[in-house]
Amino acid sequence: MKRAVLSVCVAGVVAVVGCTVSVMDFAGKKCEVAEDCPDSYVCVAARPGAGRTCEALGLPGISDGGEIPTGPVPTWCTDVQPLLANYCLSSCHGTDHSNSGRTDFQLDIYESAGGVKGALEMAPRIEARAVRLQDMPPMGSPAPTAEEREILGRWAQGGAPFCDTDGGVPSDGGVDGGTDGGK
Repeated sequence: MKRAVLSVCVAGVVAVVGCTVSVMDFAGKKCEVAEDCPDSYVCVAARPGAGRTCEALGLPGISDGGEIPTGPVPTWCTDVQPLLANYCLSSCHGTDHSNSGRTDFQLDIYESAGGVKGALEMAPRIEARAVRLQDMPPMGSPAPTAEEREILGRWAQGGAPFCDTDGGVPSDGGVDGGTDGGK
């Protein structure tokens, strides 16, 4: 009888273990660069005395509790590029990256060029670092106002549009201009 009870208990433990889902929390894990952290985490100096650690950004599509922005979506040409030029480029995230050491992206270009990501591809990270975490630009550097940060956030959340267009239709009317003559 004891042997039968022991077998049932072992089977019950196996069933429970087999159904367990392991979820690792990377918050607080030491990191040097963004690639050290999994998706939905960012490598930042957010914990006093801890150096750079992975911190959660939140889940895609789930509100952080803030209001959904309303009004026209800012554009790169009119609203965002001047802000990035003022606060991000000098010697960090432009052609001169000597103060950041990051050569994989530049915020003075809109789209990827020559294997270097542009502001379009970095829009989610711009929103995370300049709007949510507000750890960019770094302390001691000129920083955007709350209104300017809100512009960056609305731009990133609105799909990071390039320039004003007529209702989202490209200025060429949507014709691809390819070898098929746009047919």
